[in-house]
Amino acid sequence: MRRHFLTSLLAMSLPALAQPVPAPALPRPSHGRLERLPTIASRHVDARPVDVWLPDDYDARVARGERFAVLYLHDGQMQFDAATTWNHQAWAIDRAVTRLVAEGQMPPVILVAVWNNGRWRHSEYLPQKFLPHLPEDVRTRLVAEALHGQPQSDAYLRFLVEELKPLIDTRYATHTGPAHTAVMGSSMGGLISVYALCEYPQVFGAAAGLSTHWIGIFQPNEDLPAAGRAYLREHLPDPATHRLYQDHGTTELDALYPPYQPPVDALVRARGYTDAHYLSRVFPGTGHNETAWAERVHIPLSFLFRR
Repeated sequence: MRRHFLTSLLAMSLPALAQPVPAPALPRPSHGRLERLPTIASRHVDARPVDVWLPDDYDARVARGERFAVLYLHDGQMQFDAATTWNHQAWAIDRAVTRLVAEGQMPPVILVAVWNNGRWRHSEYLPQKFLPHLPEDVRTRLVAEALHGQPQSDAYLRFLVEELKPLIDTRYATHTGPAHTAVMGSSMGGLISVYALCEYPQVFGAAAGLSTHWIGIFQPNEDLPAAGRAYLREHLPDPATHRLYQDHGTTELDALYPPYQPPVDALVRARGYTDAHYLSRVFPGTGHNETAWAERVHIPLSFLFRR
């Protein structure tokens, strides 16, 4: 398995989500409005677009003195408008949020869509503190070839927590505490979402990973999933105050995931997470793409922000 793991790195190609995409015109959501933040001169990571979605009645609610929960989203360029994405697919998350709020299944939220960094996506999204739990030869090869020699996930989370979140809380009418702040992503974005919850439990009270990429590369292996579980054993936050959602399909890249999610589920349950704070789902026949995630994103949304 070790040899297979190392060999797979040589042939490793980034998944669909990682394709570098030049910043287009502002996407057009079906509901609400998008605002693109001024470029943030980060001390930690490269500059990238950040789009903020506000519901249709945002101004009226603010005038009444209301404040909003906030959901931070990775791969922000894939969230709203299929006309602007490389594969003509999008989460259409504004539609799901608008419907759930109207049905009373979640409170009004602000969505903060943080674009990925193209070539550096894997480097920013692979949890850095998984690395010490890897065998030395695997770690060295992984960092050199998959992360281009530069692990950046800790820096990326510092960008979110130290620079982006304070800006959001200053510009918009937000609830600032962890009970009203969540993070969500898919594939590698699922990994970094779980990592954000563990590294900053005082900031993020909930996280969701759709098709969470526990294998870390694009071939079955035992080293990276085991490293992830070793990290989780030490760092999962208090189950009484945090929520975690996980899922996967069974086709495309998701066809590799069934052996790897159940051990994570068992570990999380052993930490004390009950049904009120942990949900793990399997969606047979669904694949690894924005269309699949759009069809089920209402489930993690209502779970993360359950009233």
